[in-house]
Amino acid sequence: MSARGGDDDGDDDLAAALVDRLRAAPARAVPTSGLGRIARTASAAARTAGAALSGRLRRRGDGGLAGADLAAIEKLVTSLGELKGVAMKAGQMLGYLDESLPAEMRSLLSVLQTQSQPAPFEAVAATVREDVGAAADELLARLDPAPVSVASIGQVHRGRLPDGTDVAVKVRHPGIDVAIRSDFRAAGVGKVMARLLAPGGAAAVRDNIAEAEARFLEECDYRLEAERQERFGRLFAGHPVVVVPAVHRRWSGPRVLTTTWEPGLGLDAFLAGDPAPALRDRLGAALFEVYLGTLYRHGIFHADPHPGNYAFRGDGRLVVFDYGCVREFEPELVRALVALGAAVRADDEPAIRAALVGLGAQPPDDLGHVRGLLRGFFAPMLTPGRHPIDAAISVEMRQVVKDKRAIVRMQLPASMLFLFRIRFGLYAVLARLGAVCDWSALETSFAAQLKVP
Repeated sequence: MSARGGDDDGDDDLAAALVDRLRAAPARAVPTSGLGRIARTASAAARTAGAALSGRLRRRGDGGLAGADLAAIEKLVTSLGELKGVAMKAGQMLGYLDESLPAEMRSLLSVLQTQSQPAPFEAVAATVREDVGAAADELLARLDPAPVSVASIGQVHRGRLPDGTDVAVKVRHPGIDVAIRSDFRAAGVGKVMARLLAPGGAAAVRDNIAEAEARFLEECDYRLEAERQERFGRLFAGHPVVVVPAVHRRWSGPRVLTTTWEPGLGLDAFLAGDPAPALRDRLGAALFEVYLGTLYRHGIFHADPHPGNYAFRGDGRLVVFDYGCVREFEPELVRALVALGAAVRADDEPAIRAALVGLGAQPPDDLGHVRGLLRGFFAPMLTPGRHPIDAAISVEMRQVVKDKRAIVRMQLPASMLFLFRIRFGLYAVLARLGAVCDWSALETSFAAQLKVP
């Protein structure tokens, strides 16, 4: 293991064994029936919450989790993977955001970033034929029936175009849009997602749940994702590190997205190779630019930073996938966010208050917990000079948000919901990567390049 961090071999073995079992599992359709899905989703959410909050997990003499608890966690992961949609996304987020969970549990939950039970290939082929039309047979003739990854909205198959181009063909799970709508109708499920996405989110239920549902349903529209991916491709054209796979429109449709196959290692495999510090730093800076640089420069951001959405290359390049969850901010909100970052770094309470008003919030008379929340939100940028990101940030933030009253009184607009997700999700990944950069200087430079009208 590197001094900059790595994964425990035992945890890797647990996750690898589960991946093998999921790949060998019989293909099955996503459950979409209303009451049946609501009951299963509520049960899975309850088990997830109980496992996350329980301090009563049994330990063996060597400190590892007892076999019965590991079996229960694996059952939970399998159940979330069967459901896809919101339930699977909740598991993905817990796997990389919550450092307080036992390492074995986080490792098993992380499997959901790239793997769950696949949809039947017959259903995949039917979707391709309906969406791609006359060109479908040429695509299907060179498509591997076994998916390389199975995510919450769709699954990816490796294929080859008639001209020899290797491609990744992402096909939406049949009925997943119906399943997501069912999830958000389920009592309490939307609140669970709001809590995972933003502190205090469950209290401002209506707007935040509507925002989360709208973003998740957008992920079902692969034509919209193709447009977004092409936009990011233009923004990062010629970039020395960031690679955005090219979209092949002729072979795509509303439920099929075909892009150039771009090889690379997932985060776990990359770290297992003990990469050099300079390579970690280069890739960490690129991740920071992808998720925050585009927000400041162009008012658009990729809102799903979980580790299944990018790949690392030994030549120092970073491949970024999955542009289904993308959010745009109006120019005035981007300017207010830039002002807020400067105010928090200066610890200037009047300026913080003014910036919050500019974001559409109503700051309380006593900033108290709000100040703590904001200092966590901008934490890596508060320390000048080169330094790693502390993995404990997300743990500390849960202590800040326990008292939600001050946060709720701010009435943050629902459009801010995914900013918490990208910040703390990105911090968690950069901490695992062990990248050392001058994060303050990077963010300041992005803010200085603000290009929104």
